[in-house]
Amino acid sequence: MRIKRFLTVAALLPALHVFAQWQPAGDRIRTEWGERLDAADVLPEYPRPQMVRSEWSNLNGLWNYAIRPAGERPDVWDGEILVPFAAESSLSGVGRTVGAENELWYERTFTVPAKWNGKRVLLHFGAVDWRTDVWVNGVSMGRHEGGFTPFEFDITEALKKGGNTLRVRVWDPTDDGHQPRGKQVKSPYSIWYTPVTGIWQTVWIEAVPQRYIGSVTTTPDLDRRAFRVETSICGAEPGDRVEVTLFDGDTKVAHAAAACGAAAELHVAEPRLWSPSAPHLYDMEVVLTHDGKVIDRVRSYAAMRKFSTARDSQGIVRLCLNDEPLFQFGTLDQGWWPDGLYTAPTDEALAYDIVKTKEWGYNMIRKHIKVEPARWYWHCDRLGMIVWQDMPSGDQADGKPQWQDKNYFTGEEKHRTLASEECYRKEWREIIDALRGFPSIGVWVPFNEAWGQFKTVDIAEWTKMYDPSRLVNPASGGNHYLTGDMLDLHNYPNPSLYLYDSKRATVLGEYGGIGLVMREHLWEPDRNWGYISFSSPDEVTDEYEKYAEMLYDMISRGFSAAVYTQTTDVEIEVNGLMTYDRKAVKVDEKRLRRINEKICNALNDNR
Repeated sequence: MRIKRFLTVAALLPALHVFAQWQPAGDRIRTEWGERLDAADVLPEYPRPQMVRSEWSNLNGLWNYAIRPAGERPDVWDGEILVPFAAESSLSGVGRTVGAENELWYERTFTVPAKWNGKRVLLHFGAVDWRTDVWVNGVSMGRHEGGFTPFEFDITEALKKGGNTLRVRVWDPTDDGHQPRGKQVKSPYSIWYTPVTGIWQTVWIEAVPQRYIGSVTTTPDLDRRAFRVETSICGAEPGDRVEVTLFDGDTKVAHAAAACGAAAELHVAEPRLWSPSAPHLYDMEVVLTHDGKVIDRVRSYAAMRKFSTARDSQGIVRLCLNDEPLFQFGTLDQGWWPDGLYTAPTDEALAYDIVKTKEWGYNMIRKHIKVEPARWYWHCDRLGMIVWQDMPSGDQADGKPQWQDKNYFTGEEKHRTLASEECYRKEWREIIDALRGFPSIGVWVPFNEAWGQFKTVDIAEWTKMYDPSRLVNPASGGNHYLTGDMLDLHNYPNPSLYLYDSKRATVLGEYGGIGLVMREHLWEPDRNWGYISFSSPDEVTDEYEKYAEMLYDMISRGFSAAVYTQTTDVEIEVNGLMTYDRKAVKVDEKRLRRINEKICNALNDNR
């Protein structure tokens, strides 16, 4: 879908001389996008590609901030923070660790355009890590817990004419809590990174009618040549209906209507299929009507594709896309930035790693224990990149990994408290709800390497039940049980097929980690590591090709997918195909593409 960039309705912004005072914090390496960042125009793109409206206002920019002991309200502000960059990041202009003993406070003012009179106003947060309380003009809007999912508040009744004051309080225990946190720790080392506290995705307001479309989720069904479109309607009344129209370019290809609360089904006799080689997207319009009158309207998109497994002629279970076997081969992508931490400096930067991964000949990305902004998945949809989506890990013993190396069927699971279990289940469900409409996501990965892994069979079966349109990798490199759609092995540095599952797909969820130190691009000059290290791009490429040949030979013997570690360096890890600042590629790109295309086409070659 071609998402138009709307001009944002003017909000009350600080004066330009105030913006001129903003400077990145610290002296670590930065990306080119971070170096060119305009503090008056931060991530201005509409943040929700699957539900686009025209009346909205971006609240990114400079806010007041204060860090105070938990329970203490600030009387004065410590300074200004550039939203949506976490307090610990360079681009926030703060560069301070908050810690579990403190709370991070924000404040800014904004105005609501007069032409929004008579409409409801929603306040959206793309993501805030971790517990968030919100006030508008001193009125409590509510609380949200969870560091990776969007949430909103209807702030209509709290608004007044002229300036409005928005206050936000955030508490994040990082590795002192049991909540999902990915690789954040209060004392970074090895594969563990800087904490991310506070707002780290776009904040925005939008105008909606009194009755409005709250959500749109589209699920393709290739077997029936149909799209199932589920919507939620806020304030629905008897007689309200939802009408959905599907477009291929300017051509209308399907239309369906349903009563509120019921799914609309769009049937397409000869659908154009989505794949990495041909990532076709249909445009879609969703309209709320009553007695033929349009109440609300949003634009969206959809793609027809099917993820499944099937046995080949040798009896090996293969991953299939659109009922055809496809060897899925990609990189471990952690989505960290030296200047923005969790937050890419610009939308161009957000797409860059996907673009490079595609150029290198891969067809898949494993998004490693992090959830990205909605636009990242849209970029995967439009560019043609299959996504394996991890659940961010949490509740790890003493903040350390719990990988029981190769004890796949005898390793002990984590014994979580009831509160920890409930937190995991709530956030995993919210992540799936937020992402399930993106067609590029083909695999859900609830656990990684036994990091907080618990009740695996229950979690994997629930995930499959909740979203049967995708495959489930129950534990990438973790403790394994006879559940889910695949057995996932990890081995460093070289690939190894040391276990095989005759009933599920056998995949290599991690291998590689070939390191190269590039002195001008290091997070820390004296503390860095790779699983195996070399001194030149040619040597790295030679080693990569050696592993690729080993992997290629194992495909005919049972591997159905593989994930190379990793897309970029991250903090003190130097085993990326690119440096952390994305300024240098550490391999011969032409050779890399040729090698990767051979692997991605392996099942076609062997048919």
